[in-house]
Amino acid sequence: MKAVRVHEFGGPEVLRLEEVATPKPGPGQVLVRLHATGVNPVETYIRAGTYGRLPELPYTPGNDGAGVVEQVGADVSEFKAGDHVYTSGSISGTYAEFALCRKEQVHPLPAKVSFAQGAAMGTPYATAYRGLLQRADAKPGETVLVHGASGGVGTAAVQLARARGLRVFGTAGSVEGIKLTREQGAHEVFDHRAPDHFEQIMKATGGHGVDVIVEMLANVNLGKDLTILAKGGRVVIIGSRGQVEIDPRNTMQRDADVRGMILPNTPPPELASIHAALVAGLENGTLRPVIGKEFPLSDAAQAHRAVMESGALGKIVLVPSK
Repeated sequence: MKAVRVHEFGGPEVLRLEEVATPKPGPGQVLVRLHATGVNPVETYIRAGTYGRLPELPYTPGNDGAGVVEQVGADVSEFKAGDHVYTSGSISGTYAEFALCRKEQVHPLPAKVSFAQGAAMGTPYATAYRGLLQRADAKPGETVLVHGASGGVGTAAVQLARARGLRVFGTAGSVEGIKLTREQGAHEVFDHRAPDHFEQIMKATGGHGVDVIVEMLANVNLGKDLTILAKGGRVVIIGSRGQVEIDPRNTMQRDADVRGMILPNTPPPELASIHAALVAGLENGTLRPVIGKEFPLSDAAQAHRAVMESGALGKIVLVPSK
């Protein structure tokens, strides 16, 4: 099979398409023929060698994908050859034509959902669900602010928050991003390029403040986030690209919490709960992954550059057959 391989950590150019042996499923494993692969920012950090957990070299990147079950190993009764599925983890990596997964990493993909949309589920939607509903414990009726609401995790968070009964604010940095965020159901959308957008957000709450903030770029926003929280408010940090200075008094005055998260820390029972909810959301139509750009597998390097550009709209995917 064709697979992207990384033999040394570095820039996007270290992503190389090669021929490798197609894996075979062992007990409790599933082999998936991929029709689409999700590209996430975390994979660029791993490729660059700057992430906290690094794989042994060489490796094939990727956890997210969607396709058709090719073969199952012993002790697998949950899936059979021909089933449409999405993946939320992989033993062999998903930047490839086939991915070997543990059965717990494979989830049903409803027939009405495209493979590209399925490839958007694993990391973005699970991250948004974990951050918004498990770590931040967002409740119906509360107000949530989603920074970077037009991206893969952002659109997921907006859809999940609306389905949960929250009042949803979002920020975006382009006319297209603002339009997309509104289309996903945000009640109010703010241009984060405007120097007074934090003041605009506070005014929109009537001075109460927001209850939950889903923070994608903490090194830029966290200090100001703390000034617009309601009492008992929570900031959940999903992304950061550097250090930030805050005034701790802003947390004290509000009894506020700052909660970090990375998806790999999620306990298995809670992860299973997340994907049960996500599959249900796909089935009932409350979750509708937005696809931004598609690249052939051979253009993985270009996809890694695109996923790190500001103003990304929706999810970036690789298509092995392109």
